[in-house]
Amino acid sequence: MSVQEIESAIEQLNDGELAELAAWFAQHHMDKWDDRIASDSRSGKFDTLIAEAEAEFISGNCRRL
Repeated sequence: MSVQEIESAIEQLNDGELAELAAWFAQHHMDKWDDRIASDSRSGKFDTLIAEAEAEFISGNCRRL
């Protein structure tokens, strides 16, 4: 199915169906983002940033907001 076909199908939805689709899409997008963050974390992608943050904290360079 092409993007144009999906767009056309979406335009056929009534208000309730469109709201349901919007809610589903928002949740789907958040789930995909969470999956990506979890995958990046497992792969060690954030290890350097975490180490830098911990070093800043230990050295006292952090403050409460």
